[in-house]
Amino acid sequence: MRKSFLAALLLVAATAAQAQYPNRPVQLIVPWGAGGGTDATARIIATLLEKELKQPFNVVNRTGGSGVVGHDAIAKAAPDGYTIGLITVEITMMHHVGLTQLKHTDYTPIGLVNADPAAINVRADSPYKTVKDLLNAIKANPGKFKASGTGQGGIWHLAIAGLLKQQGIDPNALPWVPSNGAAPGMQDMVAGGVEVVPCSIPEARPMIDAGKARALAIMDANPPALYPNVPTLKKELGSDWAIAAWRVIAAPKGIPADAQKTLVTALKKVYDSKEYKDFMASRGFGVVYADPAGTAKFMAQSDQNLGAALKAVGLAK
Repeated sequence: MRKSFLAALLLVAATAAQAQYPNRPVQLIVPWGAGGGTDATARIIATLLEKELKQPFNVVNRTGGSGVVGHDAIAKAAPDGYTIGLITVEITMMHHVGLTQLKHTDYTPIGLVNADPAAINVRADSPYKTVKDLLNAIKANPGKFKASGTGQGGIWHLAIAGLLKQQGIDPNALPWVPSNGAAPGMQDMVAGGVEVVPCSIPEARPMIDAGKARALAIMDANPPALYPNVPTLKKELGSDWAIAAWRVIAAPKGIPADAQKTLVTALKKVYDSKEYKDFMASRGFGVVYADPAGTAKFMAQSDQNLGAALKAVGLAK
């Protein structure tokens, strides 16, 4: 009788241990390539989640389709908590331009972990010292200047097109040269292929620090921490136009409530950790946090704002 009782207790304990999440490795999908800012952010979070939850968090890059392939893989993974991902601002843009039917509502939000506002960058030897001077020149010489930094209709294209529209300038006055990202866009600018690259400060930082580029203004309410002398659009133009690339840890729709709770708790500890803050600060990445409810609200607002901006500049389908 005693043996059978002990056996039953051991079975209950084993079942409870087996049921505890996570009890095996977790896959973290990144919709963008290795070596970029999203990849770097995902890898520091994966490392710290692994320490927190005592299971491997394996980063997998699923690229292609301007972000559609990886975002689709996250949304369509088994909703068991063992596949999560780092979704990006593009999820609130892609459906507006007809790339996919995926939306931010197709995920279980875990938490907002980062946002990097756009800056307007020019060559170090550019004759335009302020954003007002640059915009006046673009308006006076439609088609003379070119900009780059992402694909057609990407976040940085929308950043400058939306600003031009708001300032009463035809967005087509600054033709867009598609690129595979901000880094090649900045290289093209320094080489003289384009005159303007709107992108995040961390992406522009190598060229700025090398003395080859200058940031004229930031599309945010506050100057960037890395370069506090870079003015805001509000200060320069009286404009409230703001746009940022952001990153959210998310899971497929319908994961178990206990898995979501565990991930949310662990992610908040990761976000609050010195390791995360130091890593992000060393790269100039912005840190901002929202819980699942706040993240859902944040993404809904982003979808509304970017959808309206895409429509205003003629990029929405």
